[in-house]
Amino acid sequence: VQLVESGGGLVQPGGSLRLSCAASGFTFSTYTMNWYRQTPGKERELVAAIISTGSSTDYADSVKGRFTISRDNAKNTVYLQMNSLKPEDTAVYYCSVKRYYTMYWGQGTQVTVSS
Repeated sequence: VQLVESGGGLVQPGGSLRLSCAASGFTFSTYTMNWYRQTPGKERELVAAIISTGSSTDYADSVKGRFTISRDNAKNTVYLQMNSLKPEDTAVYYCSVKRYYTMYWGQGTQVTVSS
């Protein structure tokens, strides 16, 4: 299993970023995909999840209405569109998949929201 995130960076408050996660090594179209984030000294937090077909999604309360998770099963890629970003969204964002009771993680991509 390999998960490779991209798209992070520095953005001003109120700005937008789109994260991507390219997956390989498993049948992407049959698994729920997740985005987590983590800041120093805190536990990793589930931000958003999307089921295999893309027909159902779930979000942390802190990002509802601002973030949108989506997937392209033809490209084995999951996305996180982040709008109206706030300084408290600053974190390392990780893509993940749970397969056979094991959670797999990407290397993470840093998102910094600052003026």
